[in-house]
Amino acid sequence: MQDTKRIAISGRSVVVAGNDIDTDRIIPARYLRTVVFDGLGEHVFEDDRASLKAVGKVHPFDEPQNQGAEILVVNKNFGCGSSREHAPQAIMRWGIRAIVGENFAEIFLGNCVAIGIPCCCLSHEDIQTLMNVIAATPEAQVKVDLEQRLVSISDKSFNLEMPEGMRQQFITGRWDSTTELLENVEAIKARVASLGYFTKFA
Repeated sequence: MQDTKRIAISGRSVVVAGNDIDTDRIIPARYLRTVVFDGLGEHVFEDDRASLKAVGKVHPFDEPQNQGAEILVVNKNFGCGSSREHAPQAIMRWGIRAIVGENFAEIFLGNCVAIGIPCCCLSHEDIQTLMNVIAATPEAQVKVDLEQRLVSISDKSFNLEMPEGMRQQFITGRWDSTTELLENVEAIKARVASLGYFTKFA
């Protein structure tokens, strides 16, 4: 069975700077018609990427050195706008395993927890320092350590913030309600058998 614990995640990073990046920028509304999430990764930030390409610029998700990045670094109020769960799905299916930012829109944050993507908060100053280090050394590994409550890169470490209940969900793997149900099938069957309204109606 898949390991659902998210204790420490390491990888190269990609920075998408700017406040109030909404879910429509993350995945355009036309993709809400999809009934499965497969393939959404290739369309993440699609309109932003196209707009930059039209003026001769390159979106961070198209930069060659960012291909294969697993940690997304953002600024403030990331994921605001709609409640579409397609937004974190698209980010995850591009390859992102954790997001570090100043703060996150509440529904986006909940949707990330539901699919096992830790969203960690750093202060504005620490995010700027982290972004500066990544800009200088894009090949450097970023480590998100939920157990030690640290985000680290090169010789720098920053104290991360995350609600304790959420942090424990990731460390223990209990964010995944499907897996938790499957691991307790026998207990569920026993409980159902003990309930009269399941077994004793005519």
